[in-house]
Order: sequence, then C-alpha cells, then structure tokens
Amino acid sequence: MADISIATKYKMLSGQEIPVLGFGVYQTPAAVAEDVVLHAFKVGYRHVDSARAYRNEGPCAEAIKKSGIPRSEIFFTSKVPPRSMGYEQTKSSINSSFSQTGLDYIDLYLIHAPYGGKEGRLGSWRALVEAQHAGRIRSIGVSNYGVHHLDELESYIQELESQHGKGKGGEISVGQWELHPWLARPDIVAWCQRRGILMQAYCPIVRNQRAEDPALQPLVKKYGKTPCQVLLRWSLQKGFVPLPKSATPSRIEENAEIYGFELTDGEMKSLETDEYAPCAWDPTTSDD
Repeated sequence: MADISIATKYKMLSGQEIPVLGFGVYQTPAAVAEDVVLHAFKVGYRHVDSARAYRNEGPCAEAIKKSGIPRSEIFFTSKVPPRSMGYEQTKSSINSSFSQTGLDYIDLYLIHAPYGGKEGRLGSWRALVEAQHAGRIRSIGVSNYGVHHLDELESYIQELESQHGKGKGGEISVGQWELHPWLARPDIVAWCQRRGILMQAYCPIVRNQRAEDPALQPLVKKYGKTPCQVLLRWSLQKGFVPLPKSATPSRIEENAEIYGFELTDGEMKSLETDEYAPCAWDPTTSDD
C-alpha cells in the first residue's frame, strides 16, 4: 500500500477528511481522560473516538482546547447512545454533546447501535442529517449495524431524497464495527466498500486476547513488533481506521508505532480466519 503515517488522512463521502489512526476512549474514566488524550496528542494522534455513553466527552474536549493544536487539525467523534434513539431523543443527545464539550462543531456523530426499533433508528438518522445540514456536525454514520440495518437505512435515505431532493437524506460516511482477523465481517465490509463508506475498527487488538496466537508469532519475530502492532498494521492494510484504546502512556506510544513495516500479501492472507468471535458486544445481529 502507499506510504502512510500517523498524519495521513482519508477523504470521506461527506468531503471531509479523517486521520487514518484513531484514539479510543471507551472505559477511560473522566477523571483521567483529559491527561490521557493530551498524551495521545503529544504522540501524534489527531483523532479521538468518544461517545455519549462513555461519559468523557467533556474531558476529551478540554484536552483539545489545552493541546495548543488548531481545532481544525483534530478530529472528534461522538455517538448517539442506545437509550436515546429516536428523533427528539437524538436531538437532545446532540445538544448535550455540545453543552458538555463547548465545541463549535463535532467532526463525526454516529448512531452507536441499531437498537430502538425501525422508527427509532430512522428518527435518529433524520436528526443527524438535520444537524449536519445546520453545520453543527461535519459527517455522520452508524456503528454496529448489520447488513439488514444498513439496507433499511439506505432505503430511508433514498426515500428522503425522493421527497426532498438529492443530498437531503444524508450520506453514511463512516461505519464502525469490531473488526479483526477473528471477526472480519466480509458481508458488511463488502456492503460498505461497494458504496465507498469508510470503516472504523474498534477492538482492533482483540483486547490482547490473541497475543499468543500461532498466526501472529512469525510476524512478531520477523518485524520485531508486538502482536498488537501487527494487528493494527493488518487493520490499516485492510483499509480500516483502527481505534486502539489505552490509558497507559507506553501502550499509547506503542500503538502509534505501526508505520515502519508492511505486511506482504501472503502475510495478510495468513491472518485470515473463518472465525466469528466477538470480544465485545455484537448488536449487528439484533432484530429489534
């Protein structure tokens, strides 16, 4: 693949750009989130993945303000919590994000999970589209959607466009899922790739549960990298935007040191598995 670095960005369907490596703050306590994010900025990260449900949007925003880095160079994500699905609830969620962060705009806002029933999902999407058109949110997308949820949303976008005109239904710029060799989600990946939707990978290092996997060991030895670094490199070479998380300074640094080597096509293939093994929740299967 073309040379990339921590400063590389991809262009989304919205026309906005997103850094190729994100910094996740799931389960990062609010009391330490500001310091942790500031350290990530010092390492070179420019992309923070938060959510209403993480309860740390405010400290993350404080880090953005105190970093000395121009706001335009930092990419900040939040998400509609599963308990706030529906048009009015999502409008309230967005307003709460702005009141807690004090930011002038949010780069990306996702629907965190496909719960709340069809009416709730579509109402949440309509609220995100309105916020994007108002300039409050730059790009919108979904997280943890199965193909059936994606099909439902695509039909709704087409319906809105037929009623109100092209572009009025919004565009799915980003989809976020648990993605790694033991949960490669080929059906969802194919759906997104056909439409040019950028994919983010959470749990890209599988919570370090696969560090001793035999498929990783030859690559660890060959490249002098940790299992986590090999997995993050796999994610980058798949075209995903990995979102490693850690509150440990040395791990934050280690997870950013993934640009000095490249896996061969054969090595990428050696990491393919037929496993479907989530290490976190899996709302993609929801029939709600």
